[in-house]
Order: sequence, then C-alpha cells, then structure tokens
Amino acid sequence: MTSLHRMIASLARAGRPLALTGLLLAASAAQAADAMVTSPALFGIPVDFILFAATLLGVALFHHYVLQVALSGLATITIYKILFTGFKTGPGIAGFVAHMGHEWVLLVNLLGLLVGFALLARHFEDSGVPEVLPKLLPEGWLGPFMLLVIIFVLSGFLDNIAAALIGATVAASVFKRRVHIGYLAAIVAASNGGGAGSVVGDTTTTMMWLDGVSPLDVLEAYVGSGVALVVFGIPAALLQHKHMAISREFKAAHHIDWARVGIVVFILIGAIVANVTVNLKFAALAEHFPFLGAAVWVALLLAVPLRRPEWSLVPGAFKGSVFLLSLVTCASMMPVEALPPASWPSALALGFISAVFDNIPLTALALKQGGFDWGFLAYAVGFGGSMLWFGSSAGVAVANLFPEAKSVGQWLRHGWFIPVGYVVGFFALLMLLGWHPHEKHKDAAPAAGQVQRVAPAAVLPAPTSPIGAPGYQ
Repeated sequence: MTSLHRMIASLARAGRPLALTGLLLAASAAQAADAMVTSPALFGIPVDFILFAATLLGVALFHHYVLQVALSGLATITIYKILFTGFKTGPGIAGFVAHMGHEWVLLVNLLGLLVGFALLARHFEDSGVPEVLPKLLPEGWLGPFMLLVIIFVLSGFLDNIAAALIGATVAASVFKRRVHIGYLAAIVAASNGGGAGSVVGDTTTTMMWLDGVSPLDVLEAYVGSGVALVVFGIPAALLQHKHMAISREFKAAHHIDWARVGIVVFILIGAIVANVTVNLKFAALAEHFPFLGAAVWVALLLAVPLRRPEWSLVPGAFKGSVFLLSLVTCASMMPVEALPPASWPSALALGFISAVFDNIPLTALALKQGGFDWGFLAYAVGFGGSMLWFGSSAGVAVANLFPEAKSVGQWLRHGWFIPVGYVVGFFALLMLLGWHPHEKHKDAAPAAGQVQRVAPAAVLPAPTSPIGAPGYQ
C-alpha cells in the first residue's frame, strides 16, 4: 500500500471517505486535461512553502511529537499538490505516483544508510575504543580541547550523533558529570563540524552524496569547520577547565574488540567501493535500485558470524528515519524555482535557519534548487544547527544526557562562541577557497512523465543518524 493510500485510509477513518475520494479523483481527472497550475501564493510566498514552513515550525515546537507532525505535514502538502498545483512529473494522482517513482531510490538508499549506520555506530561503541579515549587527554585546558578534537575526528568517519554521544559520555566521566553548558554546546559543534566535510559523517552530506555530489566537493567544508573548531574550541575548553578540571582517575585498562573495529572499517569501505563502482560502471542502474543502502546491509549481514549487531536498535532507528524521510519527501515537492538564487549569502543564511528548522529538508531543497557551492552548503547546514540545542540531532542527543542543556537562553549565553565560530569559519572558507557554484547535477525541470537522470559522481551519510532525531533519544 502506498503512502498516499495509507493517508487516504487514515482520513477515511475520520469519517469522510466518499467525499475525499471523490474530490481527489475529480481533481485528478480535471488536471489530466490541463497544464499544471501555477502555485497559488500568499503575500508573494507560494502556499507550498507556507505549508512546509508550518511543518518545520511544528517540528521545532513539538519535540515529543515530531513524527506525527512530519507525517501530518506530508499528508497535507501531498493533498494540496494533488488538488491544486500538480507536480513537475504531471498533475493529480498520476503526477504524484510519477514523482514518487523518481524519488523512491533516494529515499530507500537513505533509509538503508540511516538504519545501517545506527548499527555501525553501536559496533564502534561496543568495541571498547571510547573507553580508551580519556587516556589520550593531556592536563590543563588542553585536555577538554583535545576531547573536542577527538570528537571532531570521530564524526568524520563514524557519525556525528555517535561522536557527540561518545564525547558527552567521556566528558561526564573525566569531569565527574560537572560539564559546563557552554562545553556541551562545543561538543555538539565539534561533532557537527567534523561531519560537515564527510559524506558518511552527517545525514546532510550523505544526502548530497546520494544525490550525485562528489565527496571531493563536500570535503572543502573542513576548511570552515576546522577554523571554527579553533575559534569556539579554545574558549570552551578554558571555560570547562575553570568550571571543573579534568580528572586523571581512570579505571583499569580496557580491552579493545578489534573484530568490531574491523567491522566498522569493512562497512565504511564497502559503502565507498559500492558507490564508486556503481556510479562509474552502472550509473543507469543506480537510478532504479538503491545499491548504496543495500551494500551497507550486505556488509552488516556478512559480519554477523563474527559479531552480531544490536538488532534491538532497528525499530527506533527505523522510526527516526521515517521522520527524516517524511521531511525530505515534503522538500522534494517544493517549487524551488520560486526560491532566491543560490549564492554565498543564501548559504550563510541557511546555517542560521538550520539552527531553528531541521537541516535535512533544507538540504533537500538546496539540492533540488542546485547552483550552490556544495562545500559551503555542507558547512552551513552541517555546522549551523549547533547554535541551538534542538538545531541538530546531535544537540538533541546530548541534551537528553544532560537535561540542563535544554534551555535556549543558557545555550546562547554560555555558547556564544558557537555562532561566532560559524561566521568566522564561513568567511575563512570564502576568503581561502572562494565561492564556486557547481553546475546543476540534475535536470531542473523534467517534462511530465519523465524521470530526471543523475550524473554519476566522480568518487564516493548522521542523522544526522536517526538515533538523535528530535524526539527519539
């Protein structure tokens, strides 16, 4: 049963099955004979974007009901598009089916990666490596600064959610749970910054990778996030050292499970090799089958005889993924031709917007619009959410471990160096590398019934792993 059918069934149970079905069929039949209607606007803003903004606002305000809000927004936008504007693939229900026929590969790929990376992150956590990390920390304020660097590095190859949780757990141990809220903000920023330049470090960059953006184009985000790490990391480390110095009372030596470490490396290499091979050799097939998501799961299953994954994580990870995919689907239906042209000021603004609204749909919108410098976009949407505790899934995850962090006022007051670091890092990236917008890697507006073709990526993704999606910690 399709999502639309389930949506209609849900509304039918509310008591209006015949009226709704008749209305949808009539609208579809009427639109089939006409060209797609121009999207109605309110105060010059297309109604599509108003509905989308209302959905994102609902996600920001109702953290405990984000899945319900996202699904309600998806249902509302879908019905509105079917009844009034149609889709670029065609009008009415037929247009919606054609639209989803194009989007399903990206959505399934993303689902496979998000749930698979949740299991990969647990493999790393159970490997014993996180317990060894405190021994690497030096004395004085360099100790908390080095912990931020470790989180930054872990996020690049693991996942920003897992890296933030590992860092927060280590901080709770070495600082006797007396972790300053400003330092908690820095932990979140380090995890988000570390994932911004890696296609396996953040859901937003993974989405870019799946959409055809080269990992080399994303890699330059590390210039901005590296500068930002120094800008916010030093004052955060000094603040934490003054609040509570690092403790050197470590427990007995921990055993590292190298088999689990090997599994993590095996899965990551498998994902990279699969993406490169498919895009270079079987690009046409990649448009019709989710090879990347399948590759991650094949690697996970091949490793089962060596170490079993924590299968109990799958239901929660799946639930969190459905939330994120609902927002991505909403974004895919937006009329991006009505957005302001892609530019470095708009990329800078997206970073601040992502601190309030979820960065997943913002990334989807930017990918659909095209014309951005992808390194700037990766840095903006990846790091920008760190400015508020609920602006990223990593922030939500850390705030669940330290409830005192769930205060916007305190986060802004004590974590003032995060927005400063964001701005400095952005302009460092602009001055050092310059703004170089990329050609649209997808056709902007396919004709009705046609499927867009993705240009193969040259080479080789946190919500944000679903583990840290708002409402699921």
